[in-house]
Amino acid sequence: MAVTKVVMPKLSEAMETGKLLRWLKQEGDRISGGDIVAEIETDKADIELEAFGSGILRKVLIAPGATVPVGSLIAIIADPADDLGALGAAAQPGPSAAAAAPASTPPAPAPVAPAAAPALPPLPPPAAAATRGSDGQAPAATAPAPFVAGGPRLKASPLAKKLAQQAGVDLAQVRGTGPGGRIIQRDIQAVAAQSRPAPAAAPGASPAASPVRAVPAIARLAGESEDQPLSPLRAAIARQMVQSKGPVPHFYVTTEIAMERASALREELQALPGAPKVTFTDLIVRASAITLLKHPGVNASLHGEAIRRYRAVHLGLAVALDEGLITPVLRDADQKSVFQIASEARDLVERTRARKLRAQELSGATFTVSNLGMFPVDEFSAIINPPEGAILAVGAIGDKPVVVNGQLAVGRRMRVTLSCDHRVMDGAMAARFLADLKAVLEAPLALLV
Repeated sequence: MAVTKVVMPKLSEAMETGKLLRWLKQEGDRISGGDIVAEIETDKADIELEAFGSGILRKVLIAPGATVPVGSLIAIIADPADDLGALGAAAQPGPSAAAAAPASTPPAPAPVAPAAAPALPPLPPPAAAATRGSDGQAPAATAPAPFVAGGPRLKASPLAKKLAQQAGVDLAQVRGTGPGGRIIQRDIQAVAAQSRPAPAAAPGASPAASPVRAVPAIARLAGESEDQPLSPLRAAIARQMVQSKGPVPHFYVTTEIAMERASALREELQALPGAPKVTFTDLIVRASAITLLKHPGVNASLHGEAIRRYRAVHLGLAVALDEGLITPVLRDADQKSVFQIASEARDLVERTRARKLRAQELSGATFTVSNLGMFPVDEFSAIINPPEGAILAVGAIGDKPVVVNGQLAVGRRMRVTLSCDHRVMDGAMAARFLADLKAVLEAPLALLV
């Protein structure tokens, strides 16, 4: 049987390194093709790593917590009789892949009462921060011996980990209030506030001694500023946006859409028994997918000396996290009903926030919708996510005075802006797309066909 190399996969265009979170199989375990052998942390999500061959897990080369470049050999699957030869000699973990596995399972988190999020204690001196790398992890140790999978892993955002380190908070004693129990910024701030002693009253002072009620000062961190290292996600966003806004010649087209009928349709769909909750984003996604089929020049991207027009609509949904923005992909959106889109989009968003996306959901979008309508944002211009050729930015729906049939009235209006790659399309093409998108949302029964 052929020897199977297990390598760190490249799960997105921007991915350069991956972090091994834990092994789900141990050396000596029997592996079948398709088995999940490990969990990988990318800049966007935690991904289950599948085996592409069958045999025995003969060699495990890196420990949980190690970060290695994509394409690096991390394990070997083979039959017991197979001679690994030179591959076995090269299967000694190097210093770059070394990271000590936890000696024991961390204690279960103790319940912590939620509290307001005041400022954290002063930062440690710069010398303490200098002992850590740019990703906030301790320097790699010398190579460990082969190991087996460790215990459960604490889920915490990179910012929460950094704040916990600064405040001296043990993450194992924090109860996460983020998606899936993930520890986020406010959890660390709450614990830090509880551990800080209350300021002592001045000698001889009495609460009733002064008729003027004191206004508590807003605490702030010591120093004029703080340099916060880029999280892996924020670093990936920085690389991706430089590849977009600089080289890609953007232009923008905006229109205003009457949303009275779409709002009424949404209310009727919400009232149907057993139906999933339909959001305005779901309606906009469905309308975009329908319209993109009529305008393949917008559902397109530049590839070398050719413009690639896609026959399927794979729609990216911009999801905001504490660490940055992720755009999971809703595949074949043009083939899905409003209810299918509502159900699948909600699942995508929940798993994005829990960092549980699958590899195929991280890339491959042909068009993206970014909706800030839940905030008081009238309109904005989004940056194209390469290699896509366009992105739709959606503002809030609001009541405003409008003229209807020559009469002044109150209307519900929404402004959308299409950001376009001028190498792929021109203004007239973008304008025609927006005109048809507007027509679909203003006569929304087409969304149900």
